[in-house]
Amino acid sequence: MSLISSLKHSIFVRIYAGLLIVCLCVALFAQLLMETINKERVQSYRENMATGAFYLISQGIDRQDSKSQRDYWLSDASSLFGSKFHIVPLQQVNFSSSELRRFEKGETVVRYDNKKNYADVYHRLQERDVALTVRIAQVTEQQVRALAVFLLDDMSYYTTLSAKRARLVDLEDKFPFPLALEGVNDLNLDSDQLARLRRDEVVILFQDTSTSQSNSSIRIIVPSEINDMAILMGPIPLFNWFPLNLIISMVLISMFLISLGVYALIFPLERKLQLIQVGVNEVSQGNLDSQVQVIGQDEIARLSATFNAMTSHIKRLIESQRELTRAVSHELRTPVARIRFAVDMLADTDDEDSRFMQRDYIDEDIEALNGLIDEILTYAKLEEGSPKLDLEPVNFKELIEQIVRETNALGKDIKIIGKPPSSKVTAIADRRYLHRVIQNLAGNALRYAESTIIISAGVRKGNAFVCVEDDGHGISEADREKVFIPFSRLDDSRTRASGGYGLGLSIVSRIAFWFSGNMKVDESPELSGARFTMTWPVKPLTQTIAADEITQEQSERTFG
Repeated sequence: MSLISSLKHSIFVRIYAGLLIVCLCVALFAQLLMETINKERVQSYRENMATGAFYLISQGIDRQDSKSQRDYWLSDASSLFGSKFHIVPLQQVNFSSSELRRFEKGETVVRYDNKKNYADVYHRLQERDVALTVRIAQVTEQQVRALAVFLLDDMSYYTTLSAKRARLVDLEDKFPFPLALEGVNDLNLDSDQLARLRRDEVVILFQDTSTSQSNSSIRIIVPSEINDMAILMGPIPLFNWFPLNLIISMVLISMFLISLGVYALIFPLERKLQLIQVGVNEVSQGNLDSQVQVIGQDEIARLSATFNAMTSHIKRLIESQRELTRAVSHELRTPVARIRFAVDMLADTDDEDSRFMQRDYIDEDIEALNGLIDEILTYAKLEEGSPKLDLEPVNFKELIEQIVRETNALGKDIKIIGKPPSSKVTAIADRRYLHRVIQNLAGNALRYAESTIIISAGVRKGNAFVCVEDDGHGISEADREKVFIPFSRLDDSRTRASGGYGLGLSIVSRIAFWFSGNMKVDESPELSGARFTMTWPVKPLTQTIAADEITQEQSERTFG
């Protein structure tokens, strides 16, 4: 498996990449959310700050008796403010429903243009069909001092101290900061500030009580008509783009979103592990038919595939051990009985020719026992686990021609027909085991064919195949699965008289399994006898074999 493929299917890479994507998405979302929230906060801050000032200006306009006095007062206010005030009809400006609702509440509307960096401020006058408007590029000290003058002008209409205090209480509903009438000596001003205050100048104080901007504010001290008294405006909080509560909220929201993302990444893995755990519990209780269905191509999916292959293999081993124990005990009885009989005959006869004959019988039975033991060992070796497969491209044409030569060399009166593909057709396989498969199938066909055997191979739809056909009596559908069971023999023409121990096809079936293929038998369409076909992937690098090879290599390193 290539490095790119390994990284693509690596569960750790997927988790880390997923976490990185989740963090980037959450960071982008947090930035957008922060910008959106701050956009709304700064808009609210602008409108709240402007409402009180424009309320004072509108009150000043409404107190003028004539249009000429209004125009004169508005001209002075424009000069004092540093920006030109205008009165426009409401119908001239396309206000939204939310802006109209602000007018209904007596609040100010601020339209800020981010591209041109200025704000148009609107405040509806007492005449409900017109609005006071001004364009402000930036808030300056001149405008702050103008606000103080507008406040003094409004307070001049209230002569007594109690009336002035009551007016300030009413005005606090329009301002987002407190207003109070305080004694000058209670304001903790230095000598320079006191001197400016006595000269009827507005004093602006900046206050920063900590290193955090969240506590930064200004206070405006306005001299009043009452001796030793001044109007205190503020503290007026400066706009803070990143207040502590907003940062905490964004951190909590980000942590929550990252937690959801991590849960979405981990939950499928946890679910897969739970499925494997259920399968392990089933196997531990003796249920070897349990299969774990995990979809995917990551390590857990490959682990589940290996687990399924392991349980299937354990089940086959147990069944095979039982069958092998019964079959071996049965198969050994006949040659052992014949040997015992021949030994008894040797003891009972004095004829030398008879002794030699019995000895030959004993040799034949011993040879039969040796052959049986070799077959059993080969079968047992294939059942122990995955053999060490030397996978390589195998040329079908050369292999089929070799099998035909070797089969013809046996001297049987049977016609061997080879049908190999072109010399360019190859498939990945272990040549030694593939040679044994075809050789076993050809030897099996020789015993039952009447005149002809066909040996063929090729590649079809991504699967390689080898096929051996004969013109014998064939195998009935009911018995086709039995031929691959160890020591099984059928009751038709394929009987003991034809020789063998019933292990050849079982060995072929095991080899097909380790090639990640399958073995089947049906009727030959050309010869009408039996047709044995083994198919396997052209590149049989399955999860099962790959996992088994990794396990095998680790075991060799551990115990080697």
